[in-house]
Amino acid sequence: MNARTVLRISGDSPRRRGEDRGRQAREGIRRAWQVYGELFATVAAGASSGARMPDVAALALRTVDATRAWAPELVEEMEGVAEGAGMPFQTIAALNARTEILAEAGAPRAGECSTLVRTDGAGTAGGQCWDWHEELADAWHLQTVTGDVRGFAGITEHGILAKIGVNDAGVGVLFNILGHTGDAATGVPVHLVARQVLGAAGSFEEAVDILTSAPVSASTVITVVTADRAASVELAPGGSAVVAPDDRGWLVRTNHFLDPGLAAGELRGRREPETYDRHRLLTTRVREHTGLLDTGLLGTGPLGTDTLVDLLTAHREDGAEVCCHAPAEGTLGGRWATLATVAVDPAERRLLVHDGGPCTAGPASWTPLTAPTR
Repeated sequence: MNARTVLRISGDSPRRRGEDRGRQAREGIRRAWQVYGELFATVAAGASSGARMPDVAALALRTVDATRAWAPELVEEMEGVAEGAGMPFQTIAALNARTEILAEAGAPRAGECSTLVRTDGAGTAGGQCWDWHEELADAWHLQTVTGDVRGFAGITEHGILAKIGVNDAGVGVLFNILGHTGDAATGVPVHLVARQVLGAAGSFEEAVDILTSAPVSASTVITVVTADRAASVELAPGGSAVVAPDDRGWLVRTNHFLDPGLAAGELRGRREPETYDRHRLLTTRVREHTGLLDTGLLGTGPLGTDTLVDLLTAHREDGAEVCCHAPAEGTLGGRWATLATVAVDPAERRLLVHDGGPCTAGPASWTPLTAPTR
């Protein structure tokens, strides 16, 4: 299994969809879990002197309790994945709660995702860099999922139910991790929250309602895009906030809070202020592109792939590392890379995925995915 694999997942119940996923991704899940086990230990060892390996199973099961109270069908689906893959349930739960477990362990994030969305009279489109550990470069796949209320397409990691995607109602989600002083592994995992939106939301309003109802314990911002609307929903242990596009119709997201109330508990930006550098650079670039339409693979609209690539291709010498490259040397936990570049066109219910950073993208390098009907 490699990063370009497309899993076609189906099933008329959460458990059957999970079993189908587990069977198809069995070997990939095993490999991913080996890396995550090492990553959890590495982060714990580096968090503070004398730190011990967190009880990953206990933390994962704590998030399962919260998920079962909010959306029990997601737990059933994870149980199916475990059965289909022939792996312990707590392992699958830990993969889906990897953000929460790493937050509790005090993981530093030397890089992370950058997102751009544009909405205007021509419609809405957007995209992002997905940055993660280089050692997990082969631990993700493309997917289409049918059998839930909504069919959807997107990318995710092996064993994790969803991440970035768009559904058959034209509701898309883009994903950036945040950091708050209250982050822990006690609530519903943010990846499962994204999965719930993709599998259930039939409109912009429904997506926002799902997101703001989720009792999360680790922070993230999920940017919702539909054919004519967009907003970023910031989620944190202390609450949520909806951030609208600016007066030019742009949403620029990196890895810090924009809502003033939630920003009072900012953690990520205080530890790794490069998130502000990326935000400033991208904000400057989009102002220069306001009003520009192009005809990339997304078609004529507010943000085609050519423009997206131009905007996101920025390295340290440009003032901020939006397009991230892992150093040749280093250890697990410190080798960040842009593993994928994703563009979303909600009007067409379509994603385009480039395997790698935007600086390597070309006209023939995008893999198209269209959300299947239920």
